Amino acid sequence: MKSNETWRYIHTERSQLAETLAGLSAEQWATPSWCAGWSVQQAAGHVVAAAEQTPLNFYRQLAAAGFRFHVFTDRDAKRLGALPPSELVSRLQARTSTTNHPPAPVLAMLGEVIVHGADIRRPLGLAHTPPEAALVAIASSWARSNLLIGAKRRIAGVRLVATDSEWSYGDGPAVSGPLLALVLAMTGRTGAHDDLSGEGLAVLASRP
Repeated sequence: MKSNETWRYIHTERSQLAETLAGLSAEQWATPSWCAGWSVQQAAGHVVAAAEQTPLNFYRQLAAAGFRFHVFTDRDAKRLGALPPSELVSRLQARTSTTNHPPAPVLAMLGEVIVHGADIRRPLGLAHTPPEAALVAIASSWARSNLLIGAKRRIAGVRLVATDSEWSYGDGPAVSGPLLALVLAMTGRTGAHDDLSGEGLAVLASRP
């Protein structure tokens, strides 16, 4: 997928997530997200932080966190997650045309907003299905990499088969379901297992 096409998907997903966030109640903002330890509001703070990030600021913040990536991301999520919901919405809306990003592939930014969008929507019972092309690009990339997410290790020895797309990957006992659920399971979101089936699901569920 070309960079300009990826950015179109990123901007659309950010815009749609901002619309979702704008309609949440105070109770929904306080609901635990699918990101362990983060509320919906803190997960939204993380999305905004990533959308506003630049390479120089990324390295400064990472150094301040002792080069511990999980500490760095947790700090940012909670710092921005303390902002009023209306400000989080407006700041995310302001990032629906910009192309700044941390020192990572642009495709990683697409995965970021799609997965964390699901982290926010799923516990609230809100449905959203990103475009198939976007999900195929992310799934194909992450299935071959252990960088940060550890997807390649997590899905080793099973075959992932999308039921709403022609996408499949791997060898072994099958894990079948919607492509978004497969992408979420690749990142360790066990809540997505409810949408999956197959002999390989037990293998997938046994891996953190």
